[in-house]
Amino acid sequence: MKHLLLLLLFLGITFGRSHAQIEVIPYPQQVELSSGEYSLKNTPVYYTTEIEHEAQYLKKQLEKFQLKATLKKRKQEGKGISLQLDPNIQGKEAYRLIISPRSITIQASTPTGIFYGIQTLLQQIHSRKPEKTLNCCQISDTPRFGWRGYMLDESRHFFGKEKVKQLLDLMAWYKLNKFHWHLTDEPGWRIEIKKYPKLTTIGGRGNWSDPNCPDVNYYTQEDIREILQYAAERHVEVIPEIDMPGHATAANNAYPEYSGGGTPDHPDFTFNVGKEEVYSYLSDILREVAGLFPTKYMHIGGDEVAFGSKAWETDPHVQNLMKRENLKTVKDAERYFMYRITDTIKTINKTLIGWDELLELNMDPQTTVIMWWRHDRVNALKKALANRFQVILCPRRPLYFDFIQHSSHKWGRTWNGFCPIEDIYNFPDQGLSQWQIPVDQYPLIQGIQANLWTERVHNEKRLDFMTFPRICALAESGWTQASNKDLENFKNRLNNAYELFDQLGLYYFDTRNPEQHPEPAGPTRKKREIPMDFRD
Repeated sequence: MKHLLLLLLFLGITFGRSHAQIEVIPYPQQVELSSGEYSLKNTPVYYTTEIEHEAQYLKKQLEKFQLKATLKKRKQEGKGISLQLDPNIQGKEAYRLIISPRSITIQASTPTGIFYGIQTLLQQIHSRKPEKTLNCCQISDTPRFGWRGYMLDESRHFFGKEKVKQLLDLMAWYKLNKFHWHLTDEPGWRIEIKKYPKLTTIGGRGNWSDPNCPDVNYYTQEDIREILQYAAERHVEVIPEIDMPGHATAANNAYPEYSGGGTPDHPDFTFNVGKEEVYSYLSDILREVAGLFPTKYMHIGGDEVAFGSKAWETDPHVQNLMKRENLKTVKDAERYFMYRITDTIKTINKTLIGWDELLELNMDPQTTVIMWWRHDRVNALKKALANRFQVILCPRRPLYFDFIQHSSHKWGRTWNGFCPIEDIYNFPDQGLSQWQIPVDQYPLIQGIQANLWTERVHNEKRLDFMTFPRICALAESGWTQASNKDLENFKNRLNNAYELFDQLGLYYFDTRNPEQHPEPAGPTRKKREIPMDFRD
């Protein structure tokens, strides 16, 4: 009986729910429509000090709809929008929205819940903006998953802070709450580290499609702080990723003395795990990054080290380490490295996140979060859950947004199929039953995340095309209980999303008419013509 209750809770099966419909993505858990309308003309916003930022945000958004809004710091008296903190509402992201003919009330126990209630209100205003009235209703809502993420890779191609801010705006609009920022990899290092300036002045040169490009692209620490403040105002947590010990080519290009080598296809791919000075170097970097990002998480990658670790078999420093520590294989040397980095991350009060290859290193489930990405290795997911790791689901299929989304497309990846919006919408429910995950392991699944790797995404047009509207399906799968999901109804609600995308000038994939916006061509890759160790 206990397992049955857990299953029902995880799948979001509720009884006696209303089948009323409103134009909102992601769809709320409970909606009750009632008679009457609320007029939006000359609407005051009532608030208290604790939620002043949310009130200011609402005022600015209402003004974008050409609605006059005034802020009043006191309890509601008469017609208007009242933002109210109510400790009786369970859940830090939960809210209640009540629209009556006389007033609109948003209640939550936290400012985050108030903010999400505002998003639901704004979406309804957007869907009915010609009328400037809202249908009366009562909505009670809380998310299915606590982790609802989107990852942007800016190592391979760089997009800049204005595009990132637009993505944060739309993440907030659809109640996504985790922005995973992939800032370092083979093609480029995109975050300023003041102690090691060449990481950006040299490591920030070039990109995946043109490694010979002399342009240097990266975020200064001032840029980072500006974006983090922008995200915080939208209740989005930003998680940085600093790849190690593999995917280190850009860093090693800047500071070759820390390189552990690689292969002709992946030159200088690894940090040298046998050099003591590498640990001081990486510790310095992680401390600077931790000082910028308030999140409790630090993502260190940890994937695909085998692309370059064969060089360790002949590297004298790694061989000395293996002899000293009685390590039998280079995999043991990788494990040694990760244990030491884990200790560093503990000292800076962060929780380590890594890709599912970390499971091969016998990491501690109490201090490590696993992102399961290899969709063809379900046993890795089962191993993570069986060993009581917290897990975030982001399998290539269906959650890699660099995969194509329609059979007519050719500029993205495929793997015995691709990632259409329908598969994203139906995730993870079909998978959980297919994979036969034990019910008592469901609470270990923290949520879901889509990843946009940018080898084949070299400009904003392709970024938009690969992200929108799939991000809407991601949002609903992350927020809405399985029992409230309805694919056909979701596709109808996408009409308002398309209207919004048009207003914002996004070049999106129109699922109603695949020919409406033809697939933009991806980049062609130039051969590197300059040595890896070029200098200023």
